[in-house]
Amino acid sequence: MKLHETLNINLRRINKNIEDIVRLDRDVPFSSVLSKSILALIRSGGKRLRPLMVVVGSRFGTIPTGKPQLQLAATVEFIHASSLIHDDIIDRSDLRRGQPSMHTMTGVAEAVHIGSYMSARVIELLSSYSSNKDLYIRDLSAIATAQLCIGEYEQLEHRYDYDLTLDEYLEKSRNKTAQLMATCLRVGALSTEADPDVADLLYTFGEYLGMSFQIHDDLLDFTQTPDILGKPTGSDLIHGQVTLPVIYALQKPELATTIRAIHEGSTDVEIKEAINMITSSGALEQTEQLSHDYLNKAQDIIEQLSSFPAHRDLQSLLNYFAGRDH
Repeated sequence: MKLHETLNINLRRINKNIEDIVRLDRDVPFSSVLSKSILALIRSGGKRLRPLMVVVGSRFGTIPTGKPQLQLAATVEFIHASSLIHDDIIDRSDLRRGQPSMHTMTGVAEAVHIGSYMSARVIELLSSYSSNKDLYIRDLSAIATAQLCIGEYEQLEHRYDYDLTLDEYLEKSRNKTAQLMATCLRVGALSTEADPDVADLLYTFGEYLGMSFQIHDDLLDFTQTPDILGKPTGSDLIHGQVTLPVIYALQKPELATTIRAIHEGSTDVEIKEAINMITSSGALEQTEQLSHDYLNKAQDIIEQLSSFPAHRDLQSLLNYFAGRDH
């Protein structure tokens, strides 16, 4: 059973709301490259984790989940989708979900423009959704305009930075991935007038899931085949992204010299040797353990919210994150 079915969420309604964001924009002709590119990106796949988290969060409030929550759910997916465009450009990744990345089809300048339009459209929509009492909307606005950009900038700034600390890596992961997931749950809850303390617990739960998610993604870069990943094994290292397995492997002096020698002009043989060293160093096991540690913390939050029927939905989310295979 798929996650949205387990959660009893109508994914078709969410997808329609996502597409309506661009289709109902009168300033963007339906036949334009802008419109067609965005709709192609939205329809290319994805599990809609973030919209599902908005709906789950809304089930902890005092008013029924309805159209406003579906609109918020669509908006967060638009935020996420726009970030993928910029992410692929920064990472110099030619593939997304096994398909050509947008910038390889439209050109980099055009892709940047499309991603920027999507971010601006989100701010426009959030402004129309909010009233004086809806201060939680600012959380999404901040994510859309600043926090994701900070995370991406940190990633760009630290290319081939083998002195990156564990704390810096975790902060980058928090900005890039975990904050949006956490905000989805919190915004969903506050949109249905949940108790602020409950919303804060949901935020913490989402942050733990997001950290585990990003760490596990970095692990998969070394453990999955190119056919499954949709990109070469070790792609992060090839493009200068120092992830947690690399940080752990660098702690072994006998490996550090070889790994630190990897740069933009390294040969395939040099890269393969470094990847083999990392995978056999015990670093992957350490990485997996930290991912599980975050899930264990998230489990504690579920127990604190056990008086709410929707705590079962949190358990379904956690089970999905614990067992996912990308």
